[in-house]
Amino acid sequence: MAHTLRGLLLAILLVVAGVPASAKDYTVGDSSGWKPGVDYTAWAKGKPFSVGDTLSFQYGAAHSVLEVSEADHSACSASNPLRTHGDQSTTIPLTKPGTRYFICGTAGHCASGMKLAVTVSDGGATSSGPTMRSTNAKPAAGTTAAATEPDSSAAAAASGARLATGLMLGAVGFAALMG
Repeated sequence: MAHTLRGLLLAILLVVAGVPASAKDYTVGDSSGWKPGVDYTAWAKGKPFSVGDTLSFQYGAAHSVLEVSEADHSACSASNPLRTHGDQSTTIPLTKPGTRYFICGTAGHCASGMKLAVTVSDGGATSSGPTMRSTNAKPAAGTTAAATEPDSSAAAAASGARLATGLMLGAVGFAALMG
C-alpha cells in the first residue's frame, strides 16, 4: 500500500513539475492595435495580467508608447516619461506586480483615449528579468541608456531555467517511480 501511495505521489510530482508556468502575450487593442478611437480601459478590463506576461504594442509612425507615472497618466502628461518607445512594435515584459501606466506621446492622443493602465498580479511567480524590451527604445530625459536597453536574453534565460527545472524534477520523479 505504501509503495502504491509513493508511486502515485511521484506521478503527481511528475505531472506538476513537467508543466512550465505559461506566460501570455497580450496585443494591446487586439487587432486594432495602439491608435486613437480604441477604448483601452474596456480592453484591459477582466484580463488577468500576471508577472511573466508581455504587452505588445503595434502602432504607426505617428504614435509612441510612453510609460509614465500614475499622475502623468491621469493628466495625460508626456513631459516626464519613465521610458519612451517609438519603434512601431514594442513588447514590454511585466516583471513585477503593481500597476503600470502607458500613454501615446503625440499631442492630444492621450486625451483622446490613447492611454492604458494595467494591474499586474504576481501570479505566484517571481522574476529578475528585464524591465522592458524594445528594438528602438529611447532613454527618458535624465536617464541613462542602460536603463532602457533591450534584454530579451535575460527573459529567455529565465524561461529556459524554469523549463529545465521542471524537466529535471520530472525526470527525477520518473526515475524514482521506475526504481
